[in-house]
Order: sequence, then C-alpha cells, then structure tokens
Amino acid sequence: MSTGSPRSFQRADELPLPGGDFRLFVQRLAYQTLIGLGLLENPLTHAKEAHPAQARSLLDDLLMLRDKTRGNLAPDEEEHLARVIRDLEHHYRAVERRAP
Repeated sequence: MSTGSPRSFQRADELPLPGGDFRLFVQRLAYQTLIGLGLLENPLTHAKEAHPAQARSLLDDLLMLRDKTRGNLAPDEEEHLARVIRDLEHHYRAVERRAP
C-alpha cells in the first residue's frame, strides 16, 4: 500500500520530445539503420525485414555527418559517432555475406 499523494501521470503525447542532443540524434539514425538491416523489428510492420539499400543510405549519412562535423564535436561525441559507424559497418558486412 502506498502512502502520500497520488501520482500524476502524463500521456506519452504530452511529454516533450528530446531534441538537440547529438548523441541521441546519432543513436536514432543507428536504430533506423539496424531496422533497415533487419536486425531490429520495424515498429510499424512488427517484422524484421532486411532492406540493405536503405541501411547503406543511412550508414552513408552517418559517414557524411562524421566528415562534416570533424573537429567540431566534443571528444565523447566524436567517439560515440565513430563507435556507432564501426558497429553498423560490421553488421552491414555480416548482412551482405548472408544475402543470396
């Protein structure tokens, strides 16, 4: 049994969306890439379907982002971006090897 005042809950559509955070932006692109690789379930179709061209396009966007922001990021942001790209390239090569 809880004590104190009742909690006030907000609906998800009432909460502010996070924005302006570089690491979160990179992570959102990474999740989209993983969905394109068929490694994560697409939240709209509830299926894991590989779309290598879509994944390659997103990976190319991350590479462009790395090149265009070089020297302008905090060290932790630069390392995060490099790690994400490295991991996604690894997954992309693995998906390519499995393709018929």
